[in-house]
Amino acid sequence: MVVAEPNPEHAVRDLMRATAMLDEMDRGALLDRFRTGYADVEDSLSEITDAELDHPAPDGGWTARQVVHHLADSEATAFIRLRRLIAEDEPLIQGYDEPEYARRLHYERPIGSSLAVLKAVRGASLDLLEALTRGEWDRYGTHAESGPYSVGRWLEIYAGHAHDHADQIRRARG
Repeated sequence: MVVAEPNPEHAVRDLMRATAMLDEMDRGALLDRFRTGYADVEDSLSEITDAELDHPAPDGGWTARQVVHHLADSEATAFIRLRRLIAEDEPLIQGYDEPEYARRLHYERPIGSSLAVLKAVRGASLDLLEALTRGEWDRYGTHAESGPYSVGRWLEIYAGHAHDHADQIRRARG
């Protein structure tokens, strides 16, 4: 039995079809979700105590404090990824080792500056997304871990990212 090698041109074609299917209505809903992500995180942290920030998650996952630092690191990485997709032709987008970041970047520190980073990079990315032309929405690259990666796919991932982690913070608080 002969197994055909994956054809990168087919993967790009399939990505372009999927991006085209992300019509303006879907894009508008995703932008609205992206727009409210920081507020949801802020709400999840309302009146949180230091003890709650450091309370281990019931499932053994990160504490609320660690989640906030992850959000800052992840969204800062996303900020650069988006710009590379728009400014460079077919960039290679690198992944990163999230647990290693948590271990090496002192996720036990205060959260104020990480919240400021989260708010700033999401705001700047939203401004950029709202300025994109139709052609810029079609730009793409390749993610080193997941393959073809478009501006539309970026938005699909990050529209819910902060909301998902706000829910994680709520669960970790107990």
